[in-house]
Amino acid sequence: MSVPTRRRRWFTVCALTASAALVAIPPSVASGRGDASPFGIRALGQLAKEREQSATVRTPHLKAEDDDGGEADEIAEGADQYAEARTSPGVVAPGAYGAAWRDLHKLPSTDGNWSHVTALPYNSDDGRYRDIDSNSSGGSGNVTGRMAAIAADDDGYVYAGSAGGGVWRSHTGGGRWQPISDRLPAQSTGALALDGSGRLWLGTGEATTNADAYLGSGVYVLADPHHGTFSPRRRIGGDELDSTTIHELRFGGGRVWAATSKGVWSHSTKRLDGAWTLEYAPNPEYLPGGSKAGDPAAPYKNIANDIAIDPKDPSKVVLAVGWRSGDDYNGFFTKVRGTWTRITSGLGDLPADPDGVGNVTFARSADGSRYYAVDQSPEELDTNPDSGLEGIFVSTSGSPTGPWTKIADYKGLAADNSALNSPGYMPGVQAWYNQFLTVDPSDPRHVYAGLEEVYETKDGGSTWSTVGPYWNFGFSCWNIDPAKQTGDCNPTTHSDQHGVAIGRYHGRSWVYVGNDGGIYKRPLDGAQDTDGHATDWASLNDGTIDTLQYYSVGIGKDRENGGVTVTGGLQDNGQSVLRSNDKVMGSNFGGDGGDTLTDPADGCDIAEEYVYLAIQVTQNCALNDGSWLTDPAKATSYGVAPADNATGEARFIAPLAADQKNAATWIAGGRHVWVQTHGYAIRSGSEWTSVHDFGPGRVATAVAASGGKIYAAWCGPCNNQGFARGIAVGNADGTGWHDITLPVDGTVPNRYLSGFAVDSKNADHVFLAVNGFSRHWTEGPGAGVGHLFESTDGGTTWKDISANLPDVPADSAVVTADGGLAVATDLGVVLRAPGRTTWQRVGDLPAVAVLQLKTSPDGRTLYAATHGRGIYAIKLRDLD
Repeated sequence: MSVPTRRRRWFTVCALTASAALVAIPPSVASGRGDASPFGIRALGQLAKEREQSATVRTPHLKAEDDDGGEADEIAEGADQYAEARTSPGVVAPGAYGAAWRDLHKLPSTDGNWSHVTALPYNSDDGRYRDIDSNSSGGSGNVTGRMAAIAADDDGYVYAGSAGGGVWRSHTGGGRWQPISDRLPAQSTGALALDGSGRLWLGTGEATTNADAYLGSGVYVLADPHHGTFSPRRRIGGDELDSTTIHELRFGGGRVWAATSKGVWSHSTKRLDGAWTLEYAPNPEYLPGGSKAGDPAAPYKNIANDIAIDPKDPSKVVLAVGWRSGDDYNGFFTKVRGTWTRITSGLGDLPADPDGVGNVTFARSADGSRYYAVDQSPEELDTNPDSGLEGIFVSTSGSPTGPWTKIADYKGLAADNSALNSPGYMPGVQAWYNQFLTVDPSDPRHVYAGLEEVYETKDGGSTWSTVGPYWNFGFSCWNIDPAKQTGDCNPTTHSDQHGVAIGRYHGRSWVYVGNDGGIYKRPLDGAQDTDGHATDWASLNDGTIDTLQYYSVGIGKDRENGGVTVTGGLQDNGQSVLRSNDKVMGSNFGGDGGDTLTDPADGCDIAEEYVYLAIQVTQNCALNDGSWLTDPAKATSYGVAPADNATGEARFIAPLAADQKNAATWIAGGRHVWVQTHGYAIRSGSEWTSVHDFGPGRVATAVAASGGKIYAAWCGPCNNQGFARGIAVGNADGTGWHDITLPVDGTVPNRYLSGFAVDSKNADHVFLAVNGFSRHWTEGPGAGVGHLFESTDGGTTWKDISANLPDVPADSAVVTADGGLAVATDLGVVLRAPGRTTWQRVGDLPAVAVLQLKTSPDGRTLYAATHGRGIYAIKLRDLD
């Protein structure tokens, strides 16, 4: 997101030691009224400055044991923290989510059905919202949640695998989507591939963000992908690939090969029964059952990224293995006399040294004449403020053993009319996260490569065009005119590329790309303007596919149209706004949307969090025609971040809450507990007051308040290197603050404390939601048991009320108007009805994480923010 007021990702410096909390140190993310440029431009400028500063303090070769995934990028930090909440204080054993899914479906179910609130298009370029903190007009058009993998055939069928919302099918060359994996216990996609007989293979567990954030349940096959749906009964093998991430599936020699977070595995494609064969694990002692399986570094010690199979001799296979931050095992391996051996010579320009081999993607031409590769360098990631890309390479021998020739680097790509041409944020800056590669089946010299942007070469790499720029901000064709989508520029794709496929529909070949904004297509041999930008991208995010990854939801009365306004913060898709008469959702806020507050009396009064407590407030839904660009006084959003934002002493998605009895009193949690009493009229971060200091290395994980009484949970360190947690209780006026004693082996487990729910009738009556898994699955001190706890004395003592609740991470809770207790979990929503002591499953959602629950202003409807399938609502009266 670029030019006007667009939010993007901030790189952060993170030192991870056994005695220090994992706390990022980003720049302040205030709106910056003095810079009359779009949000994205401002954000990238600050991002570049931060990377240049951080490069001087990074070590050139980060080992996995010293780096729990805390890259210098906001994406990595967010994924790490998502994982921490579920794994601390130790390492979670394989099978935890599968067992939780089975147990959840054994629960009795309530009556009532969820309604899909966000089942309509989401326009990131909505002309109504051209305010100072929006990315509207960047050119991405309709978006949905992150797509991790894509497959397509020659019959017009397209398959889109999302990061957290399952696999979707279109029979019309894209659009009119249907979900086809809802019965599976994991909705996170790592890989999709069609084999030679037309079967669709699904590897679950997204591998692009973090070694243990989005775990899968194995590999599944669908024999009739045109009509069928995935079934748990069609899982390949046994439990070997349960609780892994899968980066790629490749076929050769009658076998399917899987590059996973537990090494490289293979299985027959003819006989689908029987176990997977472990082909290669560089550090087998760190695998489940190994002597170091419980080591905190275990998730990072056997990462495989891709497999290249020689088309002329399928027995010749090259493995690309290694952790993106660098480790001694990183490299390329092939079999020599039956033993997997590191390739140390003959690769040509492709590095052989571990410091030069990180995340790698292979692609080969259909005629077998060429192999291509993208390589991310750990050394570049650690030392180069501009990019982590080693390069794009070709083997013109057609053999994956090379020799390889470099055909692109980040400087050359930046010069090809890229939107990322300024020092500090250039092509490949997130090559550990953004990669795809594919070759035109009819032309071995015609290649598409995906990093942050989409690049195309038609001459084997001699020249490149940026056919899908990051955004249009900064180009001379761009302007903020609300009557136009993206000024006089052509639409582009969303940024951050992950998946690609080539297919045919109605006799024409198309390239499909998946990224953080969903799925797009253009003709395979499409048109370009004079700058090399494509003129023919089409968004396929038509509203029938909803994989939006919400962190939060807010509901307030729509005073103009009646009904309610629904809003929420999203991973890399800003803040969505859905007013009661809307046919299309708009985006009034760019970048990553975090927690949100919405005035129950007026849904256009909204507090929108970016990351690390960067808070913006608007009192008109951020409706704006863009005139702030020439007159900054016309902006209608205001930066009101408390001071912990400037120091980075806050969680990536930091907690934010309003007092249940006084909506004008807000509580925000970082290192400090912050209070402000001006409600949505706040205009400056200086209006916050610190009422409590957790101390260095500690940050809030949850806050809640009722009648001036505040509950605040914290962690620090927050990862499995010495994890600690606690609760502090006090008053909004700063009096009475004290710590609650929570022994490591006490009633409340030594796990991540994720949410409070306070009884509106009695502020001393409070419920606590606890994330992670019990000691049955988690190897770590004090993991304990239970996920829901109750206190009737203001938090002094706690009682486990989990009862028959499955062992599944609990993310938040809310007390309903009739005294029931609803809980959001990583696999759906559960309810303890008024007067009951046991739990029921609410409705029938797929196996998707629900991160937040809120009730409507009248208390009659429950809203669920899912991290992969949008927002849902259900009438509480129907849950009998």
